[in-house]
Amino acid sequence: MDILKELENAERIGIAGHVRPDGDCVGACLGLWNYLKNACPEKTVCVYLEQPPQTFSFLKGYDQIDSTFQPVDPFDVFIALDSGDSERLGGARDLFFAAKKKLCFDHHLSNTGYADINVIRSDASSTCEVLFELFDRKYVDDAVAEAIYTGIVHDTGVFQYSCMSRDTFGIVGELIGYGFDAAAIISKTFYEKTYVQNQILGRALLESILLMDGKIIASCVDKRMMDFYGVTSEDLDGIVNQLLVTKGCEVAIFLYQTGNLEFKVSMRSKGKVNVSEVATYFGGGGHARAAGCNLTGTYRDVLNNLSGHIEKQLL
Repeated sequence: MDILKELENAERIGIAGHVRPDGDCVGACLGLWNYLKNACPEKTVCVYLEQPPQTFSFLKGYDQIDSTFQPVDPFDVFIALDSGDSERLGGARDLFFAAKKKLCFDHHLSNTGYADINVIRSDASSTCEVLFELFDRKYVDDAVAEAIYTGIVHDTGVFQYSCMSRDTFGIVGELIGYGFDAAAIISKTFYEKTYVQNQILGRALLESILLMDGKIIASCVDKRMMDFYGVTSEDLDGIVNQLLVTKGCEVAIFLYQTGNLEFKVSMRSKGKVNVSEVATYFGGGGHARAAGCNLTGTYRDVLNNLSGHIEKQLL
């Protein structure tokens, strides 16, 4: 697919990613924004995202992100990135459907194909990888490469998840030839924690429990705990990955409270369990080894529901 050809008659282009944007989402949106600024500077290109973590503020274009989602005249083309369904576009959903032409680039197997043109590659490590393979290299500069690299780093868990392929490693090798500090991105955006982030991580680990003879590890952070430590959902990134390194565990489940009897669920698997199937059953989605959903009920209810489906795959 030729992205630029699809946009050649457009004067105004919108870009958006999923709610609670992660590294791949932010990297894809800003990578594409910078790419289009280089390739067609005469066009107006706008990026809509819920306020991304400050961790990614070093990326060029971060300060241009619109988090207000105010109604505007319909865009000629609107591009959805890293979002498996239109609901996950959040405040940008209406802007997307009002556009004359709608495109979607994604790597989630659960993508519903909601755009006019959908490029879905579930074999790719990230949406950033999907985009970069379509980019004309003459319009790729340091800013584009830095954003794409950041997205791949985050959706591959620093190149350790099974979604990494020979092609992905080839792209990473090409990207680090550009002028940005690849090691610093990994250190500052993936591993570096604030003091309170380490505190809440320690609390989550301390209060974790084992299920199914130690094959499942689970932990939960409720609203009272979040208020006590003064943390937001952004400060909880990485907890589920740390739970998964527990010896003997096949699946890690991490929940945090978003409302009265409402929880955001993140799941990780070492390979025996396809957590995407579990998440999809409950209205969520993701990948075989990393997925999530939202559930209601008590902590015990949520764990019972999830573990029941996980158990079927482990037996």
